[in-house]
Amino acid sequence: MVRGPEDTVAFRLWPPVAIGAPLLVGWLATLRWGDPVDLGGWRVSLGWVLVLAFAGWNGWSLWLFRRHETGLLPGQATQAMIEEGPYRLSRNPLYVGLLALYLGLALLAPTFWGLVLFPVAVLLVRWGAIRPEERFLHERFGAPYDEYSRRVRRWL
Repeated sequence: MVRGPEDTVAFRLWPPVAIGAPLLVGWLATLRWGDPVDLGGWRVSLGWVLVLAFAGWNGWSLWLFRRHETGLLPGQATQAMIEEGPYRLSRNPLYVGLLALYLGLALLAPTFWGLVLFPVAVLLVRWGAIRPEERFLHERFGAPYDEYSRRVRRWL
């Protein structure tokens, strides 16, 4: 893992790539071979609910980053540990939201193979982003982060 400055996390894999690559592979597999299962009409309503949930949830999370004047993108400094809003329910609400978006888009596309590859996206984001981020936050904030991580779940 490449080390960044002390106030930034060094991801192994950028989260949108970790989550987007399996979806793209699933979509390409659907284009190439088709889907062995018809997902039915129910998928459209659920897909839109997930996309809208992503927009609201991640919008709220991003607003908190701005309000706390802390960096969001790789290379931007982490100035604060946020414990309010969606961060009371999940240590990783942005990743939860991106994974909801993944499922929503896979249902809307539709791509059965994209749904099959969803666990790969979860594992990639955990390995590539969450693990390095948790290590970084422990080093940066110490005991307050350790207490927060005991109190709040990684996902939901």
